[in-house]
Amino acid sequence: MRTILHSDLNNFYASVETLKHPEYKDCPLAVCGSVEDRHGIVLAKNQIAKQFNVKTGDVLWEARQKCKNLVAVTADHKSYEQISKRVREIYSRFTDHIEPFGIDECWLDLTDSVKNFGSGEQIAEQIRATVKNEIGITVSIGVSFNKVFAKLGSDMKKPDAITVIDSKNFKQKVWKLPVEELLFVGKATKKKLNSIGVKTIGDIANTHPSVLDKLLGVWGSTLYRYANGLDDSPVIDKPEDVKSISNSLTDYKDLVNFDQVKTLFLLLSESVASRLRESGIGKASTVRITVTDNALQTYGKQTKLLHPTNCSIDIANTAYELFESLYKWDRPVRAAGVAISDFTFNQEQMFIDDCSEKHDKLERLDSAVDNIRKKYGNGSMQRARILQDKKLASTEIKGDPFFKN
Repeated sequence: MRTILHSDLNNFYASVETLKHPEYKDCPLAVCGSVEDRHGIVLAKNQIAKQFNVKTGDVLWEARQKCKNLVAVTADHKSYEQISKRVREIYSRFTDHIEPFGIDECWLDLTDSVKNFGSGEQIAEQIRATVKNEIGITVSIGVSFNKVFAKLGSDMKKPDAITVIDSKNFKQKVWKLPVEELLFVGKATKKKLNSIGVKTIGDIANTHPSVLDKLLGVWGSTLYRYANGLDDSPVIDKPEDVKSISNSLTDYKDLVNFDQVKTLFLLLSESVASRLRESGIGKASTVRITVTDNALQTYGKQTKLLHPTNCSIDIANTAYELFESLYKWDRPVRAAGVAISDFTFNQEQMFIDDCSEKHDKLERLDSAVDNIRKKYGNGSMQRARILQDKKLASTEIKGDPFFKN
């Protein structure tokens, strides 16, 4: 049986800012997209600010109404990346099998490490203490026999804690939790599950897969496996093994004009770009689209980007251009897909041109939106174009959740 850890850096942005500014240690602190902008959004907050009900996604002036003494600092993503790398170096002392899940989370496969460093729980304790002593921030770690339960464990007890979910206790610890605690169950999936009386993870585990498939498509069987502890997805320690990230969706109606198609491509582009940023493997150099008409004829086209990107709008704009050059509108569009590939694997390339500052701002904006959606769900913040189609906006886009190919 495998030994998998999921390590989550607690209040990461706020913790790094406290390292940089020890004078803020005992103050309520919020990290914002922009402090100069009164309408800047709170991206993260420390434990003290949480006691005043300051929330991720609050507008800064709203947060200050809740907490008059709130200290607000502008996000410093370079510092967060540096600390993240230092933490991953600590992980690497115990295993080479490390898969990032965003800047502040990682899975570790310790199956081959336990014979040298002790049990999964013992290694987790060593990591927790080392990160705290060497860097000065805290982590919460889940220890389990698969990735899904390890992730669930790291969320169960915070901050600065370790939770073990093993093959003997997972039914007692996991099955009583609400369905939305399971990885990749968002608001739309929760609503569908609740509609048939499935309210806990145990309910998912005890519902026949065919019932879940009828309700959720093939995703139903996946959730069944997750709930029953049958997740066998590997910890991907070699990002170069990831060849592409893709998502596709069959719309609930035929699309009869370019404006409708743009909305679908924007939704798909946001999904693949978010997964790319979350994977931590770098930027994409190639965008490919597929289009299926209502006679089920499928077309495809791809192009190489001038500069690698992880920005949603870059990918979407490229998808629009590909579609316009590809599709002749002989029939309405029924489905579409967006795939990105040829990754830089974090080998940053510097470009000196008029667009570099603009792209830097777009990356910071996407990062801010990622943080808000991570906390409150994908529906918590949407582009106006997508919100114009409320049914499409409520759709949960699911590709390969672990970026395998």
